Amino acid sequence: MPYTAQHLAEAPTRAALDTLQGTTVLEFGTPWCPHCTGAQPLIEQALQGLPQVQHIKVEDGPGQRLGRSYKVKLWPTLIVLKDGQERARAVRPTTRAEVNEALRAALD
Repeated sequence: MPYTAQHLAEAPTRAALDTLQGTTVLEFGTPWCPHCTGAQPLIEQALQGLPQVQHIKVEDGPGQRLGRSYKVKLWPTLIVLKDGQERARAVRPTTRAEVNEALRAALD
């Protein structure tokens, strides 16, 4: 699944994410966050050519349990999962290299 530009209408459950197979980039943020908006080209470029990597974009904020379960504090936070388990994360990435480094942790 390629890069996803839109946040999900409803966040998946932690239990559903814990059972995912393969590599998944779980992105927490909001559409109005300037850091999130600025990181989108980096994330899209990093995911190009990786059709095997699923990208799930979750809108985060007060009262959102999923982000709290992953201890998300800043946006965007990218959590790279391999078979439902966290392998790496990139918090407020400003370079494509930061995103690539997190992806490598799950793809190697």
